[in-house]
Amino acid sequence: MNCRVKICGITNLDDAMQASNAGADALGFVFYEKSPRYVTPKTANDIIAQLPPFITPVALFVDADDQLVQSVIAGSPRWVLQFHGEESPEQCLQYGQPYFKAIRMKSDVDLLLEAERYDTATAILLDAYKPGVPGGTGETFDWHLIPSNLPKPLILAGGLTVENIHHAVASVQPYAVDVSGGVEKEKGKKDPLKVTQFINGAKRG
Repeated sequence: MNCRVKICGITNLDDAMQASNAGADALGFVFYEKSPRYVTPKTANDIIAQLPPFITPVALFVDADDQLVQSVIAGSPRWVLQFHGEESPEQCLQYGQPYFKAIRMKSDVDLLLEAERYDTATAILLDAYKPGVPGGTGETFDWHLIPSNLPKPLILAGGLTVENIHHAVASVQPYAVDVSGGVEKEKGKKDPLKVTQFINGAKRG
């Protein structure tokens, strides 16, 4: 199976186009003001208007108010939504857009139960758990916690890098992988070489 790749934390057009040209399948935009990778709805939608047609833009929210979500999706019909907070299935579904639900993994998380609860999600994204940090921790989690019979497509995130991506794909065999900090030269700015190497490593895996 060909693993898909999402490059998250895009803040500018150059990074977006470089990732697209390197073979990224999706680009993530962070609408969480506490993040160093935060972008405004206008900036993100201006970038999306210039993306190639087969690139999927993903909007990342953390317990966002409705007005923010609506202001993002009003700018383009292409958005897929990604919820990283305590959003209920009903909240995720209310916008009428396909969505991913992020689950922060630790040993007491019943992933099958969570997947059943968010049965309307297009995919489940698994990230490392770190208290007070809703995502982008830069840390991996124990991949053995992932059940083999997860009923949803799996997007693997959390601490992925050029160095470990081949092993991650071979071990977990996810539908897709998601990286942000692992391909940056500084927060919010991507390293073109790392982006290319990461994508090649994931798709070779």
